[in-house]
Amino acid sequence: MRRSTALLPLLALLLAGCSAAPDGARSAGPSDAGPSDARPSGGAWWRPRPGVEWQWQLSGRLDTSVDVPVYDIDGFDHDAATVAGLHDDGRRVVCYLSTGAWEDWRPDAKKFPAAVIGESNGWKGERWLDIRRTDVLEPLLAARLDMCRDKGFDAVEPDNMDGYRNTTGFPVEAADQLRYNRLVARLAHERGLSVGLKNDLDQIPALVGDFDFAVNEQCAQYGECAELTPFVEAGKAVFHVEYELPTSAFCADSRRLKLSSLLKKYELGAWREAC
Repeated sequence: MRRSTALLPLLALLLAGCSAAPDGARSAGPSDAGPSDARPSGGAWWRPRPGVEWQWQLSGRLDTSVDVPVYDIDGFDHDAATVAGLHDDGRRVVCYLSTGAWEDWRPDAKKFPAAVIGESNGWKGERWLDIRRTDVLEPLLAARLDMCRDKGFDAVEPDNMDGYRNTTGFPVEAADQLRYNRLVARLAHERGLSVGLKNDLDQIPALVGDFDFAVNEQCAQYGECAELTPFVEAGKAVFHVEYELPTSAFCADSRRLKLSSLLKKYELGAWREAC
C-alpha cells in the first residue's frame, strides 16, 4: 500500500475503535452487476468497465448497505456466506490479498520461509517478499487464490505489486517485477478470477494487457492520474482513492479521466465520499 507511514500511530488508534457510516450511493447499473452467472472459464472472467462505482472496506464491521455494484474486501477476513450475500444484493466482490509483502497475522504466515521475507514496507507486521523466488512463492500464491475462488469472489486485488521501486532487502529489478506481476495475473485467470494491477504506474504500458482493471492510491495527490489512461482506453476500470485531498480537488479530473474515485480514511473502514 502506498499510504503515508507518517500516520501509522493514528491508524492504530483508529483501527481499535473504527465505526463509520457510509454515504448514500447511486444504484448499480445492470451491466456492472449480475454476479449470479456461473463461475467463468476460458477467459470469460468479469471485466469491470471504466466509471463503475465501488466500495473499498478493509477494516471494521463490513457495511453491506452501500448501493454500488462493486465491493473490494479482505479475502481472509470474510467467508463464502458474506460473498454470497453480496452477490444476492447484485454486487461483484473483489478479494483483497497482499501478494508482494508478508503479513505476520495471516493464518498462512508460517508457511513463508525466512529467506524470502525482507525489509518492512512501513506497515506494522508487514515485510517485503523476495519476488524473484517464484519457486517458493508460486504455490503459496496459488493457495491464496484458491481461497478467493472457493469463497466465490469474482476478482482479486493483489497488493504490494511495486516492490522493485522500494527498499525490500533484495536486489529486485523491474524485470523481476514484471515477471512476478504476470505470474499473479496468470494464476488468477487460471481460477476464473479477474485481477487488478495495484499502483505500479511505471509498468502500466507493459502490463495493461495482462490485467483487467487497476487499483490506485493517491494519483491525484502526486499528479499521476493521467498515467492510468491506458486502462481506460482499453475499456478497463480504474478504482482510485485519495486520503488527504478533498473531493473538490480531484473529482473533476476523475470524471474527465473516467476514474472510479473515492475519498477514504486511511484505515479503510466503511466511510466513503464518492465523486
